Amino acid sequence: MGSSSKEETASDGDTASGGASPSNDGRLFSEGERVLAYHGPRVYGAKVQKVELRKKEWKYFVHYLGWNKNWDEWVSADRLLKHTEENLVKQKALDKKQGVEKGTKSGRSAQTKTRGSADTKTEKDDTKNNAAKGKKRKIESGNEKDNASAEKLMKIQIPATLKKHLIDDWEHISQKDKVVKLPRSPNVDEILSKYLEFKTKKDGMIPDSVAEILKGIRCYFDKALPVMLLYKKERRQYQEAIVDDTSPSTVYGAEHLLRLFVKLPELLSYVNMEEETWSRMQQTLTDLLKFIQKNQSTFLLPSSAYDSDKVSDGKGKAKDD
Repeated sequence: MGSSSKEETASDGDTASGGASPSNDGRLFSEGERVLAYHGPRVYGAKVQKVELRKKEWKYFVHYLGWNKNWDEWVSADRLLKHTEENLVKQKALDKKQGVEKGTKSGRSAQTKTRGSADTKTEKDDTKNNAAKGKKRKIESGNEKDNASAEKLMKIQIPATLKKHLIDDWEHISQKDKVVKLPRSPNVDEILSKYLEFKTKKDGMIPDSVAEILKGIRCYFDKALPVMLLYKKERRQYQEAIVDDTSPSTVYGAEHLLRLFVKLPELLSYVNMEEETWSRMQQTLTDLLKFIQKNQSTFLLPSSAYDSDKVSDGKGKAKDD
């Protein structure tokens, strides 16, 4: 990933539009324009189909190229990038970071597209053989279940400046052979406690459910970190830092907590929650991200503070896992 594309990642002062200049009426994108669009932690090719001004903010109705129109949605400008070479490089870097092949989408089953083709074939067979109707009904039933599962995926909007840090974090570790200095201060446990204190001072009495949600986030972090939140080059450091019964949430900080937010929609899709609990969870997670963004100068390491990845201890270079 080139430094020019990294520098064009969205910040507080601009959108994710990749250097787009607003028109006279403030629109950054126009109908029919080909763009790149964030969906979760990844970026996909898309086309703007409609543009509307809603509550003093321009909204864009996008279609993800190559995907069923059921995924079409209204998004704000901070979800979009101009279709430029620099932003295509950024897209490839994000795909590589997620460890997926081109075309794979976060929160979108690859089977959806396959089954769409299967539906078409079944419909053709249906005109030739009435016996195929039973098979068609089964396939449609399976698609309804898939759609219900996709709809249940929690939408967690990560602020643009924090997305930028996720990309920078990946670059430091994967490209520059650096690692986050451990132990972190504040660590994840302390950040969650600070957020709870902040909410208490701001709102007075807060529901017990908020404290329970934060407790759940801490638990998810401790369980998920060694399984899905570490890059390959960080595994040796983890083995050295987490000994005995040490909880990762008392050693790692906001850098790895942000990685959890990327994975949470998929993890929570397997949890059976009531609608009210689901809504409260999404609201709390969104608010916590805003809190981290507001305090990012304190919570997140600057680029200069990453350590070199020292894998030797006088006995030669250690073999990577």
